[in-house]
Amino acid sequence: MSESNMGAGSGEQPLVSVIIASYNHGPYIEASIASVLAQTYGNIELLVVDDGSSDDSVERIQRLQRLHGFDFRVQKNQGLSRTLNETVARARGELITPFGSDDVMLPQRLALQVAYLQGKPEVGICAGNIEEIDAAGNSRGAPRELQLRRLDFDDVFLNRKAGAPAPTLLFRREALAKVGGFDPQIRLEDLYIQLKITRAGYFVDILGEVLAQYRVHGSNTYKNYRFMVDNVLRTYAQFSDHPAYAQVCNSFRNSMLLKCARQDKALAWGLLRQIPWRFWNGKTVRGFLRLLLSGWSRPGAIKWRS
Repeated sequence: MSESNMGAGSGEQPLVSVIIASYNHGPYIEASIASVLAQTYGNIELLVVDDGSSDDSVERIQRLQRLHGFDFRVQKNQGLSRTLNETVARARGELITPFGSDDVMLPQRLALQVAYLQGKPEVGICAGNIEEIDAAGNSRGAPRELQLRRLDFDDVFLNRKAGAPAPTLLFRREALAKVGGFDPQIRLEDLYIQLKITRAGYFVDILGEVLAQYRVHGSNTYKNYRFMVDNVLRTYAQFSDHPAYAQVCNSFRNSMLLKCARQDKALAWGLLRQIPWRFWNGKTVRGFLRLLLSGWSRPGAIKWRS
């Protein structure tokens, strides 16, 4: 995509605002921006915000900004959700896509999503499939074969269908506005906003095509188990009136217990104490056995919940 059509009118094509919030992704930020500039879809505005990076991200972005003329701002660290809210407020597009500063869009991504959304006002979020790449950009294996699927609130909350990968989310502005945008108190923004938008009556439609490459590296958010536990449970608490609230929370605790039983045993013991007996399952038992076999002496007596 050339500099000349960044944000320019393009017939009846809706304007898509791509927002990249950059934070300490110096080795990857140039590839992320370049993938937006290479989109085959012609009516895009790109807004890049550096959220207090301490590496060389700003210098790398400035070099590209001088060449391509996209909107670039530097700020003290405010966190992703607050940054997204402020940037959406000044974006002009009727379609909004936040995009990770370490991920890569495939060239046809936005063209496919915009075409799909035509005539489907009930779809608040359009997403797609992803391919995983490593820090150097090499494929980590063939993507899963997935079909087009539609998710409502219960599908997302109860995890009944394969979810929407964050690097492919494309929002209708009206859907974001209806739910008040992102919550700055919840730092895992993608799950929260999908639940809010589907509860407001919209659907999430997920295309089977691979639309983006998700980069797996040492500082991916999902590897921070304490961050994940805190923010996912905080997100679920926003929907505590749902009849399956306790089931959903404890299903998540069981999954995280199994994941962190070897890497963060203190967190694992804490999760184990929070799971009532009636929600024990195979994951609980396997996580418990991992803790016992690891030789870790549990911190204090465990007080089981009934």
